[in-house]
Amino acid sequence: MNAVPDHYRGVWIRKLLETPQLRDVTTFVSWMQTSAWHADLRIPESARQGGVPTAHMRASQQGFCGVTAVTQEAPGEVCTWHRRMDFQPPQAAADAGLMVFEAPDRVIETGLHATYLEVWERLPDSTGQTIVLGGLDSAGGDTQARVLVAGRYFVQVRPRRMAWPNDRPPGQSLADLVAHHPALAREMLDFEISFGVLEAGRWTIERSTLPAMEGRSLPCVLRRESESQASITGGFSAGPWQILEWSCAESNV
Repeated sequence: MNAVPDHYRGVWIRKLLETPQLRDVTTFVSWMQTSAWHADLRIPESARQGGVPTAHMRASQQGFCGVTAVTQEAPGEVCTWHRRMDFQPPQAAADAGLMVFEAPDRVIETGLHATYLEVWERLPDSTGQTIVLGGLDSAGGDTQARVLVAGRYFVQVRPRRMAWPNDRPPGQSLADLVAHHPALAREMLDFEISFGVLEAGRWTIERSTLPAMEGRSLPCVLRRESESQASITGGFSAGPWQILEWSCAESNV
């Protein structure tokens, strides 16, 4: 898979979603894009209203992580997000949009397999260094955990450990599953995507699929140990972490 063009890289914040059914300007949506990987987090305003969110409120969140492809097709420049890990159950249709850049830091996305329009604006301090690390278990296998850095922003992705219930009908949302299997709600919601700022060796979490994580400030230093491995010191597993991307001048971040 070819590298994503430079003009896509950084952290994008969604300013508008329009579909035939709704117009949304309140949901928090961030999309971090490196040269190959993406991490997307979507938290509706309703999921943070009324004190401690219920399981149903938390199940309305969305987020995913994977690799990105940008291709030139008949309609124009098409961006496809290949989801490797997804907070919601897998969807049948491909996640792809026609992308039109109105300015270097503003892009309009129009759905190819669904009817929608999204307006994205890039955070100015999200370009420059990019890092992507993949978690490894004691046997060297991929745990599917990911850490992504773009500029001064940091995302941690830790997928749920349980598999989807065998009786899950196609097209069911996570909210449907939580309602149908309340005894499994805790395990199904145990999927972390946390977004925040990494500065001076500390990561301050601004938004997370785990509400208790929001507002925390954790020690966090990324260290390149070799050409292929890195470590993270602070409130994280010490590793090993496999280097999937590392594009910055310093060996420690």
